[in-house]
Amino acid sequence: MAAPPPAAYGVMEEEQDVMVELDDDDDFVYEEVVVEDPGELPVFDDDFSEDLETAMRSLQGIMTSGAAGGDFAADSSSAAAAAAASSLSLPPREVVAPGEVKRQPEVVDDFIRNFLVKKGLTKTLAEFETEWFELGVRGLLSKTDVSAVPDVYRRNAELEEEVQRLSTELESAREIARQATATWDKFRKERDLHRMHHKRVGQEKNKLVTDMRRLKKHYESYEPTITELRGRYETAMKEKMLTRLERDRLSARVKALEEAAATAAAAKDAEKASGGEDMSAAAGATAPPLKKTTQKKKTTGAAAALPTDMENPFWNVRFEPADVKNLGLTKTFKGHSLAVSAVALHPTKPVCATASDDRTWKMWALPDGELVMAGEGHRDWVSTVAFHPKGLHLASGSGDATVKLWDFQSGTCALTFKEHTHAVWSVAFHLHGDLLLSASLDHSARMWDIVSQRCRTTFRGHVDSVNEVVWQPYAAALATASSDKTVSVWDARTGLCAQTYYGHYNSCNGLAFNLRGDTIASCDADGVVKVWDVRMVAERLSIDVGPHPVSALAIDRSGELVACASDDGRVRVHSLTDGSEQANMLAHDDAVQSLAWDPNGKFLLTGGSDKSFRLFG
Repeated sequence: MAAPPPAAYGVMEEEQDVMVELDDDDDFVYEEVVVEDPGELPVFDDDFSEDLETAMRSLQGIMTSGAAGGDFAADSSSAAAAAAASSLSLPPREVVAPGEVKRQPEVVDDFIRNFLVKKGLTKTLAEFETEWFELGVRGLLSKTDVSAVPDVYRRNAELEEEVQRLSTELESAREIARQATATWDKFRKERDLHRMHHKRVGQEKNKLVTDMRRLKKHYESYEPTITELRGRYETAMKEKMLTRLERDRLSARVKALEEAAATAAAAKDAEKASGGEDMSAAAGATAPPLKKTTQKKKTTGAAAALPTDMENPFWNVRFEPADVKNLGLTKTFKGHSLAVSAVALHPTKPVCATASDDRTWKMWALPDGELVMAGEGHRDWVSTVAFHPKGLHLASGSGDATVKLWDFQSGTCALTFKEHTHAVWSVAFHLHGDLLLSASLDHSARMWDIVSQRCRTTFRGHVDSVNEVVWQPYAAALATASSDKTVSVWDARTGLCAQTYYGHYNSCNGLAFNLRGDTIASCDADGVVKVWDVRMVAERLSIDVGPHPVSALAIDRSGELVACASDDGRVRVHSLTDGSEQANMLAHDDAVQSLAWDPNGKFLLTGGSDKSFRLFG
């Protein structure tokens, strides 16, 4: 590879020094420089070689070109040129302090070299070095060729580097902007979510405030009634005291009259004794005197017979499913001041009963909704009602932990069972009507004997509230649904658990048997309905009715459809064969608490938290 151009100038200087020193008388033998191609070297005439002024101008030109290029004068020839310039009294270079770095202007060839090195063009760089050296040796390079690169080119290179750096920073800024945009979108979504949650909380708050005001007004409306009742009570107490005084006075008179009558009777007997003494003596010789005897009323201690398995008359009977496609709202009845918690249909007449949180139950004629009878006596909300199979009695359960039996003929409460320690959620009559079931918050279910008026059996085994209890049709078994997420089947004769079904993941709120008694449907607070095969003791189907809890369900008489009462105010009807949805109706303005199918399959009765019960037909 050829040496850089400054080296060529250095060789020329050394040759000139040799030519000057040939006149000295020393013994050093100089070697002859062999030039292969005379055309490659510059041609110097004799005048140029001997003219001192020409030599000084050449040295000055070399020094000028060396000062213009930083790397061009960075070899040994630069040092020789500097020494010659000092000996020839040339102007010295700018002195740089130790440790200080000063950037020199970049000459043309260095600019080209740096560009080729930056781009990795090594072969092109070698060719450039060779050709540039040859041009320098031939003297074909002018001062302009070896001068500093104009500022515009250097500025363009600097601007290009600046552009590349700014492009990198721009890409980095764009990436940061993308991340910031994603974070902003996330925060915006969270803000919208919190804003929506805040609005919902505000709406619930306003609803609660409205309910509180309404309840306050409702309670204030009771104040005059309470005052009136207090006055009546005080008046009754006064009348009671007067009645007691009158009773005591009359009792004294009656006692005096009885004493007078006894005295008169004794005198009369004495007269008879004096006249008939001989007859009594004669009679006494033949027969003993009569003795007064008293006969006690015997208590038989009779009890209802325990249920037995019977032949189901509906086993081979098939009914047509209810026409739910054309099921629509027929009438709405506002009969209670608080939520309607339960509905029940009379077994033989077009009559229904409703239970409410206002501590009352009421009986209505259908389809007109005329009030037939109302019952008051529970000290807390009434949670459930059930008709006697003969239709002459009604059973009710309440939050006051009691079960009451009401007689329609006398219009009074005939029996009250108080053995439960917490609220009663459900009641159910047996087919014969002598036995009554109840489910309670005290983790138990009880079987009551109506005949002997006592608790016959307590079913224990659940570890949480028992929310629903039903009889298996024409059998001696019953089923319970509990908040411990299980459904259990019990033998009513022994009081033992025969089978437990597991599969729910939340509290079981209700259950129902089909008319054949071989299928159980249960619902839970997750909005899931499960269908169980009683004979196979296995889950047959799972229906997702959610996301809202299902409070109650009812199976129509065909056993193919189940109606589900949901907390979102809707009633959904699903097929028990494949779980498909057959109907979806908006039934109430608030949660649906209970529902019941007509025994003939003509209509559906529902009760809700909006204080109404509605008829769909």
